[in-house]
Amino acid sequence: MLRHILRRLLLAIPTLFVVATIIFLLVRVIPGDPARAALGDNATEEAVDQLREELGLNAPLWEQYVTYMGDLLRGDLGTTLITRQPAWEQIEFVLPYTLELTFAALLIALALGIPIGIITAVKQNTPIDYAGRIFSLAGLSLPAFYLGLLLMYFFSARLGWFPAIGGGDFDDIGDNLKRLVLPAVSLGLIEMAYVARMTRSVMLNVLSDDYVRTARAKGLTERIVLMKHAFRAGLVPIVSLIGIFIIGLIGSSVLTEEVFARPGLGKLMVGASKQRDYTLLQAIMVLYAFLIIVINIVVDIIYTVVDPRVRYD
Repeated sequence: MLRHILRRLLLAIPTLFVVATIIFLLVRVIPGDPARAALGDNATEEAVDQLREELGLNAPLWEQYVTYMGDLLRGDLGTTLITRQPAWEQIEFVLPYTLELTFAALLIALALGIPIGIITAVKQNTPIDYAGRIFSLAGLSLPAFYLGLLLMYFFSARLGWFPAIGGGDFDDIGDNLKRLVLPAVSLGLIEMAYVARMTRSVMLNVLSDDYVRTARAKGLTERIVLMKHAFRAGLVPIVSLIGIFIIGLIGSSVLTEEVFARPGLGKLMVGASKQRDYTLLQAIMVLYAFLIIVINIVVDIIYTVVDPRVRYD
């Protein structure tokens, strides 16, 4: 296992290098002048030229690239064009809100989706199966922002159980958790539908295998047969789906953050795009790439725990 982990870590280095290079090139082909965007349309040409010189935009592209990669190696994500503060300071403030929303939504999706998927597979073609499939289909059909508005209307405006907007303060855990419930449920119910359908599909394939029938023939309880034999054998595709969900949740949480007026990476990236703050936008994209690579490595490690056959010799 250790060799497998080291191999994945070594492969992550050139991957991050290539992604960072692509991000560097993409940001620089975006229409518009960063210096002009930072100073506004009423700024004089002299002021724009001076800022362009300060930002190094007048330097050749290869020189900008060398400076950019050197800063990344030192952990410097650059200085924002609008606030003239380190980009990491703004990212550091919103990152915990995105991560807590992502993992809370994932917890809800797994806590509901896996049991629903198992039960509907065991009760195939029964009213319970039909009800579970309709419930999951409804989750697939509802947009996250629309479900968020419905939750706000019923549980905040009508019942007053949870605050409607804001992310709360991490110093006040109670308030923070209250403001997390509605957006997490909004995202979690939608992801739950995918988890439930995937789990049902995997379990239907596994339950027809010979070793499951053998386990039942030995007199093992249905709970042991389902959880220790069938479910464990089908964990690999479910873990793959979970990894994809985490990546998707981090990127797609922007709509939920907008609806509930929560701080987060997605909302910060949209703001940077509107203001043409290319340095901040570039920093956020690099961080996204880093998180995706880390998540993929963690998923690969979990593979080796769930199913030792995926280890590389």
